[in-house]
Amino acid sequence: MITIHDLLNKIKWDKRENPEEYFILYYDRVLDTLLKIPYTRIKRIEGSFMVLDNEDESNIPLHRVRKVMKNNVVVWERE
Repeated sequence: MITIHDLLNKIKWDKRENPEEYFILYYDRVLDTLLKIPYTRIKRIEGSFMVLDNEDESNIPLHRVRKVMKNNVVVWERE
């Protein structure tokens, strides 16, 4: 299976992919729930973190990503 780091980079750089079709579901420890965000909110990938495009540039560890969806279909899921 492809790693989450490789998948996120593929979505960004592969001309055959449309990032606007993707959503990321990650576990939020504070809220103790999965949050769903559009891929387009990812500003950049830095090492083992995705940096979200918001006021404080939230850093989300990639190990918290649980699912990736394309057009409401799960295309990647952490085992």
